[in-house]
Amino acid sequence: MAELYPDFTPVTLLTGFLGSGKTTLLKRILADPAFGDTAVIINEFGEVGLDHHLIEHVADDVVLLPSGCLCCVLKGELAAALRDLQSRRARGLIPPFRRVVVESSGLADPYPVISTIKTDPVLRHHFRLATVLTTVDAVNGDETLDRHLESVRQAAVADTLILTKTDLANPPDVRALVGRLENLNPAAPIVRACDADNDLQTLFEGSGNAASWFKATAEPTRAKLPGREATENHGAAIRSFSITVDAPLDWTAFGIWLTMLIHRHGARILRVKGILSIADETNPVAVHGVQHLVHPPQHLRAWPDGDRRSKLVFIVDGLAPDQLRRSLAAFMALDVAVSA
Repeated sequence: MAELYPDFTPVTLLTGFLGSGKTTLLKRILADPAFGDTAVIINEFGEVGLDHHLIEHVADDVVLLPSGCLCCVLKGELAAALRDLQSRRARGLIPPFRRVVVESSGLADPYPVISTIKTDPVLRHHFRLATVLTTVDAVNGDETLDRHLESVRQAAVADTLILTKTDLANPPDVRALVGRLENLNPAAPIVRACDADNDLQTLFEGSGNAASWFKATAEPTRAKLPGREATENHGAAIRSFSITVDAPLDWTAFGIWLTMLIHRHGARILRVKGILSIADETNPVAVHGVQHLVHPPQHLRAWPDGDRRSKLVFIVDGLAPDQLRRSLAAFMALDVAVSA
């Protein structure tokens, strides 16, 4: 049955704060026949109202839906649930799913889930992290970002931000929230859950093209909004900024610098994405890291535009942008300015 599913099954992490719309999005997935080859790992079956959909218990904690989706309840560790699904699939005890969607708790930092998929000695030979989707409530999202650090981290690590409840929110508030999210995570596209033309499959599989999700930005300057000065607290320490380097980089030296940086400050580097000009290389190299994890670099076929400079975008918690710029310039012994 090995030919019925990929060697490395893509895993999508669906995260977002309490009440941000994850359950509604999951219901769309579970009812969509296009996701019939999907396994969904959720915290509790009851949270997504499966009773009227349920037709078959495959095992004590796995159900098969009419759409073909498998639903697995997460009773313990994620690693154990994924290993169990992989084992059952390999033995032909459940349908051969081709993708997995993991719903995280609304109060959870998404990093442990990402780390589990990337570092578990068994899982990394069977699964790969495809994309991270974060739902953000357009009605309460601004206040949630002010009050709950978990929601900031969830938004910071997203590959795509999904704005929910926009039909219930005031348009000026939605625009302000979009601007705030763009400042927080400039590399992540923002889509509205209510848009009829959203392609769920494309959304959950990720683009696969590093150049398409990377966009270098100047260091953002957040516009002051009425009342914002009084509500900024721990979230103010989380910010995004960019580093641009004119000269091609020495790959070995850059790799050592990034490794040392992650080792020293990994927990405070929520996200780093970059497209690099490497000495003696014609095409760019894309890099991508989340906290202590750095994904394997991707050698791209072409530059996304006419700008051939190296660009890095960081989302950090409490680190000074100039500190990282000076560190990179000193370590690489650059003769040119390392700028925003």
